[in-house]
Amino acid sequence: MGTQRRESASGKRYIISTCFETFPFPNPTKEQQTAIAAAALELHTMRANALRDPKRTLTALYNNPPKWLTNAHAALDNAVAAAYNFPPNLDDAAILSHLLTLNQQRSP
Repeated sequence: MGTQRRESASGKRYIISTCFETFPFPNPTKEQQTAIAAAALELHTMRANALRDPKRTLTALYNNPPKWLTNAHAALDNAVAAAYNFPPNLDDAAILSHLLTLNQQRSP
């Protein structure tokens, strides 16, 4: 892939070799993979069932998320965090900080 670039309206460049190829994806164990897959499937199934009502849209669902949706996302988030060996309940800033550190460690 090398140095494919995409220019944005801001003038910043997305360079695959330094952005995507070095993104710090986790290296989960088989058990962690299973937990992530199960949580993702549960979220997908519950959401698909909720959207069978033709009056409900995905936007409306997320604009006023029911507790089951919030809990399903939390379960998926926790499964992914475990695959990264992150401590539980990190806020967004801490997650981004950890990901940036991992990205820098993996960058050439």
